[in-house]
Amino acid sequence: MPFLCLLLIPVILCCGRKGTTSERPAVFADSSQQELADTNLRIAANRTEAYFPLLKGKKVGLVANQTSVIFSDARETGIETNYTHLADSLLSAGIDLVKVFAPEHGFRGTADAGEEVEDGVDRRSGLPVISLYGQNRKPSKTHLEGLDLVVFDIQDVGVRFYTYIATLQLVMEACAETGIPVMVLDRPNPNAQYVDGPTMEPHLTGFLGLNLIPLVYGMTIGEYATMVNGEGWMDNEIKADLTVIPMENYRHDATYSLPIKPSPNLPNDKAVNLYPSLGLFEGTNINAGRGTDGQFQRYGAPFLNKEVFTFRYTPEPNPGAKNPKHLGEVCYGQDLSTEPELRKVSLEYILKAYRNCDRKDLFFNTSGFSKHAGTEKLQKQIEAGLSEEEIRMTWKTDLDAFQKIRSKYLLYP
Repeated sequence: MPFLCLLLIPVILCCGRKGTTSERPAVFADSSQQELADTNLRIAANRTEAYFPLLKGKKVGLVANQTSVIFSDARETGIETNYTHLADSLLSAGIDLVKVFAPEHGFRGTADAGEEVEDGVDRRSGLPVISLYGQNRKPSKTHLEGLDLVVFDIQDVGVRFYTYIATLQLVMEACAETGIPVMVLDRPNPNAQYVDGPTMEPHLTGFLGLNLIPLVYGMTIGEYATMVNGEGWMDNEIKADLTVIPMENYRHDATYSLPIKPSPNLPNDKAVNLYPSLGLFEGTNINAGRGTDGQFQRYGAPFLNKEVFTFRYTPEPNPGAKNPKHLGEVCYGQDLSTEPELRKVSLEYILKAYRNCDRKDLFFNTSGFSKHAGTEKLQKQIEAGLSEEEIRMTWKTDLDAFQKIRSKYLLYP
């Protein structure tokens, strides 16, 4: 019978293997300031004593990307930048890792947002790589054939339209349908300190939001998995045989600096913090810094009022943005790289941009904006000239209802 197992096994020291890899994922510039290091935080991947024994003797599939690593002990090195990829660690431990599954941006995290990821072979390990961001976004029965268990370990950022949680749910659903257990290795959510934003409406659900949750849902990916399972949100209310390996010494209200880029266009902590708010520009014709070194730390367009917006930049192709909006055009906008940290979804930037747009008919890509916002109401509210406070009041009932559901599945204070 499906069950949820939370393993709370006492430990003494970090058991992750030290070492580096020949193709290291990009590390955040401020990873040396890991703010939870002195609390003895241990991510689930580092708790090898808790889950390696559960993998022994099994044929294992792994859903992973460049963030799926085991860190060396920060207390020894001073910074958490020495690590091995989980796939390499599993193989080194003699675990029978059969294949890996790649989400958006690919197994090594280099594909553009929205770019189709192809099946292939991981040249480092020789393992077959099955894409979950191409023609198939859900593993097929053939993909899962011969596996005894699937491990999911990907760093999330806690925003509904960030597609890793959709991949998680589709993996859980596929495994539930084929009777294969799923194990989620939990990681911190850098936007876990609050719950905010419009809630997804049923007719807009899709890969940018499979469930009726707020834009920012304030849960770790392990907690989110338990909620999907417990609330019966998968097809036919099927439930996965789910095991979550929890972290140790984690709190939702603590600040966590991601040691590795979770995707090519979230290069630092500022971008991750602004992403819930500036991500709304993805459904408009406003550039949100793609094609620059300030991804999700600025916004602009050629048709914003240049007298109001004196900051200017020109998007050019770069890793993660081969063809950014307004490629080669001067964009007038706002630099947010020194803004104070947000602990809410801010509408200040999109409201300011719309009010000072010389071509309002060019502003919205209506279908895309509604899918990102999760509602058709927000565009109408912006166009009608409502204030941020007036818009936020329309979110309250749904947020209060979600908080009651969320509270049942929290694993950490």
